[in-house]
Amino acid sequence: MRNEPSSARGASGATRRLWASAASAAGIAAVVCAVTGAGASSASPTHVGGRALVTHSRQAAGGFKACEVTDTGGIHDESFNESAYNGMKDAVAADPKVTSTAFLSSSSESNYVPYINQFLSSNCGIIVTVGFDMAQATQTAAVKNPSQKFTIVDETYPKVYKNLLALHYDTNQDAFLGGYLAAAYAAKYDSSSPAVGTFGGQNIPTVTIYMDGWVAGVDYYDHLNKASVTAYGWTPTKGSKPNSLAGTGLFTNNFTDEGTGDTDAKTLMSEGAYVIFPVAGAVGLGAAAAVKAAGGGHVMEWVDTDGCVSAKQYCSLFISSVTKGIVTSVEDAVEAAANGTFKGGQYNGTLANGGVAISPYHDYASKIPGSVTAEIKKLKGLIEANKICTSAICWAKYAPAS
Repeated sequence: MRNEPSSARGASGATRRLWASAASAAGIAAVVCAVTGAGASSASPTHVGGRALVTHSRQAAGGFKACEVTDTGGIHDESFNESAYNGMKDAVAADPKVTSTAFLSSSSESNYVPYINQFLSSNCGIIVTVGFDMAQATQTAAVKNPSQKFTIVDETYPKVYKNLLALHYDTNQDAFLGGYLAAAYAAKYDSSSPAVGTFGGQNIPTVTIYMDGWVAGVDYYDHLNKASVTAYGWTPTKGSKPNSLAGTGLFTNNFTDEGTGDTDAKTLMSEGAYVIFPVAGAVGLGAAAAVKAAGGGHVMEWVDTDGCVSAKQYCSLFISSVTKGIVTSVEDAVEAAANGTFKGGQYNGTLANGGVAISPYHDYASKIPGSVTAEIKKLKGLIEANKICTSAICWAKYAPAS
């Protein structure tokens, strides 16, 4: 059952290295791995075009450099910008040919084009851009500079460009599992009127795909268990098609102001939500602070990365995280560019290839019933086999179940 909070705003508003052709359906086989240390690497500030620029290197001259332009969430968003940079640093650690990284952290959308242009004159072997809002600037730069390699996180293009790799993630799949888990948790700890809630940083597809899949998981829990868990924060448009992401919801309209995360989390909890799922980058830290202050058994799920790693100060709140393999896919792209095997097109991260996943349950491993974890495992297999719809419209109370 979906409802909007009464005060909702902004409703409109190896083998580890398997590199297949990105233009093929197989894409890149994303494998979760961790590379620690970077030898004699260091981080130091330099300047490009008068702007502060941070670099990370192995102190080797004349090597391959990977460069990142962040979106407005900044490099320390504990989410996708930081994950992309960690992928670049992992490439430095893992591949001797990749010797340095650099980033420019955008404070507004007006930075995107000039920052990309600065890197175009900075001997970058590959330029990594991050986020849906950078799609046009990245595409334009790639078309004008066919010898420069680019990769963009969280985007797709209808046309294949030989020098541009779009990294896309079917996060509705793991969000579906996260929503099912949230509903099960709420139903166990508040059997009288269980509710959960989500909010987004902006009403864009890379955000709403999470919210839509998450609400679908909540409603599927109701369908399967004859329960009635209310999901606040996202409502699919009646009559819309699966995967259209048509709907309305609760949005902060930014990815940086933690105060808005605090406000929206409080709004959702005041409506009765027991589990909060922010899809808003660093804004989610404000939500975590609010959930922690509220106590009373309120919990969260983190987004993009394992919250117990990226926001470990709040690990005690996270029953799980809905994640995507940004680190590994960016690392793969950088190493491919450095080794002459880079291919433009699209990589699609799924549950089946490890490009999306829900994280371990950490502190809640003993608190989540075995029956729930078993059902989630079963659901994962059904999704991988394309035997279950992960769009909210498929399981909405007013639409026929599919």
